Amino acid sequence: MRTRVFIYQTTALLFLLLLNGSVVSAQEQSAPVGDNRHAMELAQKSPMVQSAYRYLRARAAKIGDERLRKETRDAIGNARTCIRHRAGLSVEDKKRIAEILIASGLADAKDDATFPGGLERGIFPPVLDDGSYCPRLLQPFFSAPGGSFGSHHSYPGGLPIHEANNELAAINLASQYRKMYGQSNGGIVTMPTAMPELSGAARSDVFIDQDIILAAPIWHDWAKAIVFQWNADGSEFKELELGGNGLNDNNGAVGNSRTGSHHILGLAEIMRRGLRPALVITVASAHTAPTPANEYKVVNWLRTAAIIAKINPVQAGYLARDDSGRLRLPALRKLGSIDLGPTSSNLLPEYAIHNLSDADFTYSVPATAAAEAVLQQLAPKFGFNPADTANYNNLFRNRVLSLLTAERLFMIYSEKGIEGAKKEIRRLPKLP
Repeated sequence: MRTRVFIYQTTALLFLLLLNGSVVSAQEQSAPVGDNRHAMELAQKSPMVQSAYRYLRARAAKIGDERLRKETRDAIGNARTCIRHRAGLSVEDKKRIAEILIASGLADAKDDATFPGGLERGIFPPVLDDGSYCPRLLQPFFSAPGGSFGSHHSYPGGLPIHEANNELAAINLASQYRKMYGQSNGGIVTMPTAMPELSGAARSDVFIDQDIILAAPIWHDWAKAIVFQWNADGSEFKELELGGNGLNDNNGAVGNSRTGSHHILGLAEIMRRGLRPALVITVASAHTAPTPANEYKVVNWLRTAAIIAKINPVQAGYLARDDSGRLRLPALRKLGSIDLGPTSSNLLPEYAIHNLSDADFTYSVPATAAAEAVLQQLAPKFGFNPADTANYNNLFRNRVLSLLTAERLFMIYSEKGIEGAKKEIRRLPKLP
């Protein structure tokens, strides 16, 4: 145990040394940032953040496939993990990738004038040792927020909390599917009256890949550690939208498949690490299940990620062409044994389960908005002025949310009102 603590403290010290003294312009989002340091210190001292982080690492350790387990543990637990999709990229490479995305209708040229630092900066946020064969994160996984500033889990350590919640949801949903549809007695399929607990991939007549259930929620938001870095005033970098032009993304017809770049960059990373198609497509399904009406979105996200990762998605098995030459999701397992027709999609249960497990935003987004209002009202009671942005964000807002979470604060406020929320905040430990 002492050895683990020493390694953990050494890892944190390494990040402090790497980040100390570097500066970024919030306008450009283009230079290595020392502003991540304060967020890291806060997240490191939050029992809630660290318990969520331990939970994720413990779940990653339960992945059966050796390669997937190794890559997943490396991504979230190795302070010096290499960002594979950024390895060896030159300035010319980045420019060419951006041009290909625009020409393919997977990025909007207008973003070059409106996004801080330009389109390329949104596709390639700052990292350590950029251009080398081992670029590294400028902040550890555990200090990143779980969403854009003001949205869900947008505080230091919000990422592991968001992912731990999604991980737990995915595990429980997979267990639920096995209970509902995978139980039979002598060939008679029934829903068990007692609903016996099923652990992991325990007895079931239907197959749901437990390794994918465990790994997908961890990988889906992994790139938020790159995209959502911290500004000196306690706010976050802006996020670019990719994966379409927002107008005619549905194979030339009306459609909008633009999505947050963290989603695309996470896919590029697992593609570059050579992970298997079923996992990659499951991760791609986080923002929408690839039902017939939405398959084009998932296809476009896979196309975008493959361009950034510089791989051929068809050769890698992430996409396939139908008889008309249109890119579709491939038929995995036994799905290819019959023709499901052009209005059907090759939908594995893992895709839908992962999509459902990422739906916490339906509560966490409004909870964050309410918590923001509560904190601004209570700030003067604790000696803070919301108009003093840096002080308020760094020492009050981010601190309270990292220790308490917006969801808990909103639940308490909903039941006990503003006085209950104030009492809950007063119970928090004092941290520097």
